[in-house]
This record gives sequence, C-alpha cells and structure tokens, in this order.
Amino acid sequence: MQYKTLGDTGLLVSQLCFGCMTFHGGTGMFKAIGTVDQPTADSLVQSSINAGINFFDTADVYSEGESEKTLGQSLKNLNIARKDVVIATKVYGRVGPGRNDIGASRGHIMDSIDGSLRRLQTDHIDLYQIHGNDSITPLDETLRALDDLVTSGKVRYIGISNWQAWKIAKALTISHFRNLARFDTLQAYYSIAGRDLEREIVPLLEAEKTGLLVWSPLAGGLLSGKFSRENQKPADSRRSNFDFPLVDKERTWRILDVIAPIAKAHNCSAARISLAWLLAKPVVTSIIIGAKRLDQLEDNIAATELQFTPDELKQLDDVSALPPEYPGWMLQTQGSNRLDPSVQRFAPPTEKK
Repeated sequence: MQYKTLGDTGLLVSQLCFGCMTFHGGTGMFKAIGTVDQPTADSLVQSSINAGINFFDTADVYSEGESEKTLGQSLKNLNIARKDVVIATKVYGRVGPGRNDIGASRGHIMDSIDGSLRRLQTDHIDLYQIHGNDSITPLDETLRALDDLVTSGKVRYIGISNWQAWKIAKALTISHFRNLARFDTLQAYYSIAGRDLEREIVPLLEAEKTGLLVWSPLAGGLLSGKFSRENQKPADSRRSNFDFPLVDKERTWRILDVIAPIAKAHNCSAARISLAWLLAKPVVTSIIIGAKRLDQLEDNIAATELQFTPDELKQLDDVSALPPEYPGWMLQTQGSNRLDPSVQRFAPPTEKK
C-alpha cells in the first residue's frame, strides 16, 4: 500500500480508502445498499487495516447514521488505536423532517457535528466534508462554521463533495484572504467511464494542491465485469435497479471491450483494471472502495500492485478520452505556439519596408 498527503497537508492517507456506505441498513435506498452487519463490518475493517488501509469514509446520512455507528463500533471491537486511522465523515444531507435538517448552514453544521462524534465514538473527526452544494447558504457562513470546528479541535481538516470548479475556487479565495481553514480535499465521481472531472476541476485541484478522493470508481458497478452489451441488467447487481451515476452506456461498452483483453493478460477482473487506471492518475489522492464481501475487498486491494505497460495505458486512455469541448479545443489551438515555438498555426505579420 502506498500513501499520499491529504491535499496540501502533512497527513498521510492510504491510496485506497474504505467506504462505509454499505454498513448496516436503514430505509429507502440505504435498505438496499446498507446490508453489511456488524460482524461482517469488523472483518472488512480488520482486513483493510491488515492491507495497510488507514483511511475510512462515511457520512451522517448513510443508513440514517447507522454507518457511522458501525464504523465506530468496529474500531472499538478491534481495539484499533485512534491515532492509527484517518476518519472522514460528511454533513449536508437531510437527517430529519425539519426545515433546517439539511444544508451547509452554520446551524445545521453545529447541530450535526456532535452527533457524528457520538456515533463514531471519537473526540475528533480527521476530515469533515460538506456533502453537497448548498445554493442558499453564503460560502462565508459555511467556512466560518468549519473554521470554528477546526479551532475547537473537533475537526482537523475540511473538504467538500460534488462542488463546481468555480465555487471551489471562490471558497479557497475566501479562506485565503480571511485566514480561515481551507478545503483540503474534494470528494467527487471519477472513473474511466466518467472523465468529465478532467475538463475544469482536475486543473483546479492540481493548481491549488487540493486532494481528490474518488467515489464510485467502478461507475456504480458498471465496470465490475458483471455488465456488458449482452447483459445490461445482471440480477446480482445494485445498479440493475438503481442506475447511478449517469454514464454514457455505449461509450462504456467500448471501454469494456478494450479492458477485457488487458484484464485477461493480467489474469484479473475488469474492476481491478478500472481501479488501477485511476491509481495511475497523479491527481488522485485516494480511491474510495465499498466492498460488501471479503473477496471483493481483496480484489480491489490487488489493484495497487497492478502495473500497466505503456501500450496498455495508452489503449485505456484513448478509448475513454473525452470528446473535444469548447473552450478546451480553442485553448489547445491557441496555446500550441506558446508551448512549441516551431509550430506556427498563424503566419506572423510581414515587416513593412
């Protein structure tokens, strides 16, 4: 297992992060997702620790708080020292029927933090993330509330999830000029089947040294190896009933066609190839994996040892490349002379005698 710093900080996290969204139960969508009971959770957490994973991600909204409870109890049951793990959780999602039981307001953040600490059985959260985009609350209010939590010691680092590039940039600017805690990470959807992040967000993260935590690296199971053109709704996959995240299916079938022979050459699953492709991207800090079974976890962990040949990586990059989009293609056209003086797309003006 390799480790990276959490954004522009000195905290080291494993390149794989165990995602606890599958823990316990709940109602609605979590009744189908959260099927992992406490004994199984203990086994998965222990196996993760044994493999070198020190990073665990959950949220207050997962299984109505039961995911946080299960993770906290697992760490206690296994007698794992608090200093040896990095715990990430989130706030934003609806946790009750009230008008203010959702969002990134100071009120909701302050109401939520103590509940997460209690369920996780800890006195601090390593990474506290705003789980979604709040279109009502001013950025300054959210940032000041989070800064207070960092100052109090209840939270050590802060992050966001599923935000637009412009809003992340604005938040980082506010934090800089007002001397507030800055967002160290973005948790976002990214996969070989969904590379939209590369248009605007990846360049921003690289410029600001902000970490990237990847959720749904297998596109909701579409890249697990169970799906194909011929079998688009396998009976044993959650995605067959919950088609998320949004993916261009025809493009994905073409990607899977290229993955298949590469997986065969490495004697491994399509899932392992998909994870290894993400691990090869320098912008990725950690990939959140959400295995329900030990064999799934072991297969995911094995992706850290897979090395592509240059030709294999080129094949995967080429088949999954994003279609040209403005202003990207114009920036490339106008920027070519700047990068390579030998290339002149436009003739220089002639000097008048």
